Amino acid sequence: MSAQSQTFLITGMDCTSCAQTLEKGIGKVDGVVKCEVNFTTEKLTLTGDVSREQIITQIQQLGYDVKPTTEAVAMPPSTPSSFLQFMWQRSDTRLALLGALLILPGLVFVEIGGWEAAWIHALSGAALIAAGGPVARSAWAAVRINREININVLMTVAAVGAVLIGAYTEAGMVMVLFAIGEALEGYTAGRARHAIRSLMTVAPQEATRLGHGRPNRVPIGQLQVGDVILVKPGERIPMDGRILKGTSAVNQAPITGESIPVGRQPGDPIFAGSINGQGALEIEVTHLAADNTISRIIHMVEEAQDKKAPAERFVDQFARYYTPAVMLLALLVAVMPPLFFGQPFLSEGETVGWLYRALALLVVACPCALVISTPVAIISAISNAARHGVLFKGGAFIEALSGVQAMAFDKTGTLTRGQPAVVAVRTATCDDNACADCQELLALAGAIEQHSEHPLAQAIVQETARRGLAHAYAAASGVTALTGQGVSGQVNGRTVTIGSHTYFEENVPHTDQACTRARADANQGYTPMMVSVDGAYLGTISVTDTVRPSSQQAIQQLQAAGIRHTIMLTGDNTATAQAVAQEVGVTAVRAELMPKDKVTAVRTLQQQFGNVAMVGDGINDAPALAAADVGIAIGGVTSTQAMETADITLMSDGLKMLPFAYQLSRATLSNIRFNVAFAIGVKVFFLLLVLVGKSSMWLAVAADMGTSLLVTLNGMRLLGKRPLGNGREVMAVK
Repeated sequence: MSAQSQTFLITGMDCTSCAQTLEKGIGKVDGVVKCEVNFTTEKLTLTGDVSREQIITQIQQLGYDVKPTTEAVAMPPSTPSSFLQFMWQRSDTRLALLGALLILPGLVFVEIGGWEAAWIHALSGAALIAAGGPVARSAWAAVRINREININVLMTVAAVGAVLIGAYTEAGMVMVLFAIGEALEGYTAGRARHAIRSLMTVAPQEATRLGHGRPNRVPIGQLQVGDVILVKPGERIPMDGRILKGTSAVNQAPITGESIPVGRQPGDPIFAGSINGQGALEIEVTHLAADNTISRIIHMVEEAQDKKAPAERFVDQFARYYTPAVMLLALLVAVMPPLFFGQPFLSEGETVGWLYRALALLVVACPCALVISTPVAIISAISNAARHGVLFKGGAFIEALSGVQAMAFDKTGTLTRGQPAVVAVRTATCDDNACADCQELLALAGAIEQHSEHPLAQAIVQETARRGLAHAYAAASGVTALTGQGVSGQVNGRTVTIGSHTYFEENVPHTDQACTRARADANQGYTPMMVSVDGAYLGTISVTDTVRPSSQQAIQQLQAAGIRHTIMLTGDNTATAQAVAQEVGVTAVRAELMPKDKVTAVRTLQQQFGNVAMVGDGINDAPALAAADVGIAIGGVTSTQAMETADITLMSDGLKMLPFAYQLSRATLSNIRFNVAFAIGVKVFFLLLVLVGKSSMWLAVAADMGTSLLVTLNGMRLLGKRPLGNGREVMAVK
């Protein structure tokens, strides 16, 4: 048998400690080389020379259910709509429901009414066996297979001890409440997972394929690169592709978080999961279903939980040593007072014995609430961020972003669009940008540049199209380049020349005013292009890389949220950088930097301010992204590399969601700190009650169950955080 990778879908995991138990237990099977359990996706993945049957047997012995699956599984089971429905799905939770019915007489007559009878004790014993059987089996497997003391061991020892001292009803209550509490944790964690699963329903599973006879519906898995699909008005787009025919406004909110539809026409890229507007589109498939944008997003979100936040790793480590320590403490509590201080070992009348107190301590010290407090918050934050077009590669980066003191930004393609655009059109006699002479100037220039691929030429062509001048003149003939200084051609028998200010200074007479304006434009970071007709100066068209509409608002929101240091790092000249910096509102500028200089700049900022985030396009800025404490790439829908390079990817083509990501990270850490503090506080309070003999075992487990529910629901509140996007603080931290 050769080493192979196998994947299983696990059911029955209620918290991250379950995942750790499985990893450890499966890792002990002979032949297993590597085993990983993802609590978020409920997937167990292993590599080794071992049969599937061996793994299934080991999983079941550890107390969990298993459904063999593969990475190709597209739709995991949905979360039940109600808690009772969830309880009815699994045999162990059905037994817990039975135990809850059997324990009711003991609760009413013994705990409340103070009346005892043999038949009530028998029912309590039956409740203990029904609800506690699966817990005891799991506890025995943990001790026998993993050689560890876990939560199930604590509860089993407490319940057995209660039976030995005759507290039958309390023993049954402990197990019933614990089993229901564990199920409740699993249900609420499942609700948080559902936010991730909902991403899988964004793209349809079928598409209408053209070019093979009549149009026919086929599963998206059958589509190949180059196939052509038809998307009707109002339909979701099933595949990544490029538009061949049709124009429409496309809502890309499921991918980018931007709810405003974007105009799309032939030649434009299109992304799976987007919603088509009013026009029918014929789209050429550019990626297979397993490699399209939404599939990559789902995979990244699924795997994000593996990169745990430091707070989450600390809680996991703490719980690993905490549980055995509790067993030792309970033993000391049971033995030391009777042995050295003459205190009663067993309860005597109104005096609570120290054995009972030790058993109650085992119950109250159960770390369920502590263990579940962090992962639910992380899962909720990651899935909510993904719904808004922000991809965190793990909980570690949520925590890292929350601690950022300064943010560095690339200029071109990050703060600016990265594409030149016309910002001014002036003739020798008019500079209002829209007069008839200005329109004529732009139309002539557009005819010259019509077939050029140069970015400055494309800026002129796009502006003529925007103003409806694209067909004012036919494309120029005899177009000739002027050795890097411009271009010349024939338009309707006239010689039209477009050149730099330097070229015109040497070859074409022009007014002093035109010269002054051109120099002023250059000082602002613009590129002035002068135009002449038959050797006579006609006017100037100035082009620049324009600032993204979202940049200024994003910088303002970040500064309002607490990021006091915003720094632009750019390879552009100082004048251009200063002009952009003034427009967007960053606090500092470092210009004329090579890629290695940006890395040095990031490290200098780290020495000055502490943790630094670098925001760039994810490709050219890769060294600086890697050097920063947090690397953030924007425009992920157009760059696979960006999604792979950065720690965080903003899928929208701009910075609009960056303040949301920052505030979500702060809210998440605040949520985790509260959950941990609350869970520990409740335990300390009930521990004191137990030690002074003022708390019962079943009340202790009820308190633990309530605490687990509260911290879980508090963590799930992060699913409801929304970006405001209106200039106010993006979201509340608390």
